[in-house]
Amino acid sequence: MRHGKKFNHLGRTAPHRKAMLSNMACSLFLHKRISTTVAKAKELRKYVEPFITRAKEDTTHNRRVVFSYLQNKDAIKILFGEVVEKVGSRPGGYTRIIKTGFRLGDNAEMSIIELVDYNELMLKDAKPAKKSTRRRSRRGAGAAASTDATSTAEVVDEPTDKASKADQPSAEVVEDSTDETAKTDQPSAEGEDQTDAKDEKKAE
Repeated sequence: MRHGKKFNHLGRTAPHRKAMLSNMACSLFLHKRISTTVAKAKELRKYVEPFITRAKEDTTHNRRVVFSYLQNKDAIKILFGEVVEKVGSRPGGYTRIIKTGFRLGDNAEMSIIELVDYNELMLKDAKPAKKSTRRRSRRGAGAAASTDATSTAEVVDEPTDKASKADQPSAEVVEDSTDETAKTDQPSAEGEDQTDAKDEKKAE
């Protein structure tokens, strides 16, 4: 019975599966990317990433443990040298699986599995991380608000000045008109005074 055994056997016996994953891991370290089926790529990722984590600490014991699985001196040399220098800063997620379609013969779903930091195209597209720290001083915010207020006040004051200038001539015109009416009123008042004086003389 296979109760509780949830990993993919990949249609192989245990020795065949271990040998296949070992060979695929060596090919991945040597060539940095390989093409395989999605099922094998997912199993290879679980098989390879613990080796990379172990390689971050370069000791004789760790080298011997990894060599017991891979049985390839060239792959061990590259893993503990070149690969760790590129990938050592990562806390995990050293590989990437990219699906590429279906195989013609048996329609199996194919993919490319690669080491993350060796894909230069994706590294160029990645944007630099923004700084998480922010300045939260109240003085800076107040100064910025005051500058905005002064700028808006200046903008608002300009049309009012123009409006006041535009209103001044009309006021002068109104004053002139009132002066003219006053002037016209004065002669009439003098004429009335003269007529009153004549009437008084006649009465005498």
